[in-house]
Amino acid sequence: MARLSDLSFTLRTFLRAYRWKQLDPVPVARLAKPLDRCRVALVSSAGLVVPGDEPFDQSVKGGDWSYRLIPADADVALLEEHHRSDSFDHAGIEADRNLALPLDRLHELSDHGEIGDVAPRHASLMGSVTAPSRLRRKTAPAVADVLAADQVDVALLVPV
Repeated sequence: MARLSDLSFTLRTFLRAYRWKQLDPVPVARLAKPLDRCRVALVSSAGLVVPGDEPFDQSVKGGDWSYRLIPADADVALLEEHHRSDSFDHAGIEADRNLALPLDRLHELSDHGEIGDVAPRHASLMGSVTAPSRLRRKTAPAVADVLAADQVDVALLVPV
């Protein structure tokens, strides 16, 4: 994990001045059935994209608040990373995309009966969105609608 002192002066200054959003109360839901009968989806903020899909737009002021869908049968190793932040080392994600979207691990959990099944679609968003209002108002409900349509019981957030 990077220390504040490891970051550039510009980034340190930005992080100190940024008005961080807080949710209060934090929404929570209880499982209606055991995890081994639940359909599970992943939601990653790594900016991963299926090859051939439109990359996240690096030029959007405040960060690209759109999302991309990743099918359950996607080859995780082939996913393209378009995360805009330079405040973390991307080498781990480059070496193993499962660090940012553990889809292979999710399939293993399903194969071993730890979860019911893997959702047919998963969501990828851009992390480092510094203007999150559109993300909260538009993107989050749209992703929730996709997951609800897929009858997802549990969505695991994989923050990057």
